[in-house]
Amino acid sequence: MKVAGLFAGIGGFELGLSRSGHEAQLLCEIWSPAQSVLRARYPGIPLVSDVTTLNSLPCSTDAIVAGFPCQDLSQAGHTLGIDGSRSGLVGHVFRLLDSHKVPVVVLENVSFMLHLGRGKALSTIIDAFEERGYRWAYRVVNSLAFLPQRRERVLFVATRRDVEIDPADIILADERSPPKIETSLDTHGHGFYWTEGIRGLGWAPDAIPTLKNGSTVGIASPPAILLPDGRVILPDIRDAERLQGFEPNWTEPAETVARPSMRWSLAGNAVTVPIAEWLGGRLAQPGHYDRSRDDHRLQETKWPRAARLNGAQRVAVRISAFPDWRPRPAIHHFLQHPGRPLSARATRGFLSRTERSTLRFADGFLERLRVHLSRMEAVAESPRPLEKQRAAA
Repeated sequence: MKVAGLFAGIGGFELGLSRSGHEAQLLCEIWSPAQSVLRARYPGIPLVSDVTTLNSLPCSTDAIVAGFPCQDLSQAGHTLGIDGSRSGLVGHVFRLLDSHKVPVVVLENVSFMLHLGRGKALSTIIDAFEERGYRWAYRVVNSLAFLPQRRERVLFVATRRDVEIDPADIILADERSPPKIETSLDTHGHGFYWTEGIRGLGWAPDAIPTLKNGSTVGIASPPAILLPDGRVILPDIRDAERLQGFEPNWTEPAETVARPSMRWSLAGNAVTVPIAEWLGGRLAQPGHYDRSRDDHRLQETKWPRAARLNGAQRVAVRISAFPDWRPRPAIHHFLQHPGRPLSARATRGFLSRTERSTLRFADGFLERLRVHLSRMEAVAESPRPLEKQRAAA
């Protein structure tokens, strides 16, 4: 398929689709650091900076893919909903469809959009597609199916009614049961968000929790990983890129226009590449949706984790967030680059918050954090080489 990538970010959608044989012929992205990455990684492909001024798509466009901005939909954002100034930009997808009814459209966003505003965000999108004669199906997909990162996103596929492809045969045809992973603090790494501690602890056995986009001013927001040997590290940005399915240093071109820490936002905002690759494979060769999965008890004020239009009726679908399960090494073996130790200040703050928390932690976890804190404080208090020389003198 010939693909137009809107809100392209650093090209995660497009990279995954290209691995399945599809070809990007237009990219649209407004953020200059992301533009730098796209120009370096997709030379020769037209890049439009502003979707609001994009008047039309190439006539040969077979598919639109759009990981539209999630800031107004995310729990970590402003939760303004589909009418927010950022997430409301998805309306330009429909503006473009009004002049060019592209056969296939794929949207991606945070899973929180299913619940925000009592389902208003998703209802708005679904109504707009149905008014334009599209069938649709969506599903929450977890990146953990492909990589050691626990990251849930909604994938929404719509196809024109006059196109033979049923979106359910693309997005709902595959399901795998992940193996039961027996982990312990002695044998596996465990990811967590050191910025939390009171509520909502991002915790991931043998994986990391969701990579976040960090700050718009370039403040990095990496998770921490407690390694089996007791060290607590922040992963290197090159491993963060790999945990999204990119090659190491994929975002390095952004350093020509932004501070290096901005690369965390670029990686955190990206579409996970292997998910796009799997989806691209089904776009090229659709599977077969098992219609016995249909569940007619759909409540549109709280959308289910998977649903579809079955021809005339909107129905919930019983299916997991795992379309596949790909083998991967343990997280502490997956990492290829030395991480940075979690600082004493960050560790102390996390432990302080846990003391006021009702959260339950894995046995031995907090004890290991206290040992790590003692080590970091000892390093901070040890004399520097010059001070040692002066002491000797």
